[in-house]
Amino acid sequence: MNNQFNYPVKLTKQKEGGYMAQLVDFPEAITQGETLEETLNEAIDCLEEAIAHRISKKLAIPMPSHIKKSHHAISLPTTFIAKIALYLAMKEKKMTNIHLAKKLDCDEKEIRRLLDLHYNSKLPRIEEALGKLGKRLEVHVVSF
Repeated sequence: MNNQFNYPVKLTKQKEGGYMAQLVDFPEAITQGETLEETLNEAIDCLEEAIAHRISKKLAIPMPSHIKKSHHAISLPTTFIAKIALYLAMKEKKMTNIHLAKKLDCDEKEIRRLLDLHYNSKLPRIEEALGKLGKRLEVHVVSF
């Protein structure tokens, strides 16, 4: 799994002021803001909530589509990306929370917390869980 988690967002300037943001890969995710910066921050929050909802409902998470010149790219915090990668790896391996908990010698509640985007999990524990699924987390720093 070699995923980039930079999602495209389409911004539309509103007549009454501000911007509307539509997340291209999540049709249910629409938000707005007064300034460009505020709108992009709201779009990140909207993306986090859309993905958290999909994880809680055990739904598919789309990979980012191509970012066109007319779109802006938004990224999630590293821990969120690691949790999403864990969720995707578990789905790929058809592994349940209980099965992964046995592999990690922990309670199933810990796996639920590792998958909860709102729970402050430790990155090394997510890496360990990914390792049990044959995955390795890599972090790249890029200039922008």
